[in-house]
Amino acid sequence: MHVFLVADGRSPITRRWINSLLAADVRVSLCSTFACAPVEGIAGLHILPIAFSGLAGSQSANVQPSSAPRRSLVSRFRPLLLSARYWLGPLSLKMQVKAYRKLLAAAQPDLVHALRIPFEGMLAASTPPELPLAVSIWGNDLTLHARGSREMAAATRRALQRADALVADAARDLRLAANWGFDPHKPELLVPGSGGIDLAEIQSLRDRPRTSNLAVPAGVPLVVNPRGFRPGSLRNDVFFQSIPLVLERQPNVHFVCPSMAGQPEALEWIERLKIAPAVHLLPTLPQAQLWELFLRSDVFISPSAHDGTPNSLLEAMACGCLPVVGDIESMREWITPGINGLLVDSNQAQSLAEAVLLGLENAALRASAAGQNYQIIADRADVHRVRLQVVEFYQSLLRA
Repeated sequence: MHVFLVADGRSPITRRWINSLLAADVRVSLCSTFACAPVEGIAGLHILPIAFSGLAGSQSANVQPSSAPRRSLVSRFRPLLLSARYWLGPLSLKMQVKAYRKLLAAAQPDLVHALRIPFEGMLAASTPPELPLAVSIWGNDLTLHARGSREMAAATRRALQRADALVADAARDLRLAANWGFDPHKPELLVPGSGGIDLAEIQSLRDRPRTSNLAVPAGVPLVVNPRGFRPGSLRNDVFFQSIPLVLERQPNVHFVCPSMAGQPEALEWIERLKIAPAVHLLPTLPQAQLWELFLRSDVFISPSAHDGTPNSLLEAMACGCLPVVGDIESMREWITPGINGLLVDSNQAQSLAEAVLLGLENAALRASAAGQNYQIIADRADVHRVRLQVVEFYQSLLRA
């Protein structure tokens, strides 16, 4: 079986999906909509920038070093650029359809899978009808991005009407997709967007002595927010405003923020709130280092306003880190408040601070939640289970 992925090749989620397919002896070609580092083991890598992707930011380490100055500029003007892409991105896709179909003709895959709707699924909607097309929904595709402009809404509908099958990491999105043109009688699959969590690898890190060289103090309570900046999706302004409220009662707590190093928004909040001694802005971390940080941390924060199922949430759950997340439908699919995590109003700094303090001060809750969350991941998100589901899903499309 030869799968042609249309995806952001910089993304760790894309690369983990690819690695899972390769482990199942699936042949993979990648059409990356962003310039990216090579991907070992795939049949072919094709770069096809779409929707002004050169102006988009990234929280991935799999980017070319020369793009660093551009990423700094994008970081400062991210909301404005996102708005421009909402209007102009869908209109620009027509210019790449011919090149995309030429890549498909050369690769001769058995099926195409676009790993999100904007803008990969929108481009993949031009896949010739004789090729099966699966489309993945990522967390904000329908709840946020599809509503960004009339053009985004129309392109989202075209992608879902063309799709022969749908993959999502939240049951909410499978339900919403019908309202955006997807035929609910077509095949659907509900699995984590990265292809699952490798519990054996996490356990091996747990069993090893801690060797992390991260510049994070030892022996202090740690709260980790690894989500970076996603305009419209995450209330990191509220996250930073909650920090002084936590420090009033727990002055020894340290807040660790991977994927925020050098981000102007973060630096401005730290300076305004005078919280520099308690906040550590880190670059995007390799997977093993991020998991080690989760294993060391007490509380995981995701101040979500729009989201699906963040892979970092599942990873933190597997590592025993107590989740404190926005009270939205997709999070309620994983978190039962007061049992295996805490749900908060992500618009209220006081609400977030109180939940963090509860998590830090209630060791029994953390211990109980850790055990339950590990079992939840084993039952619903283990990489080996998910891999079998994905391969069978692909095969069912080819049999149809």
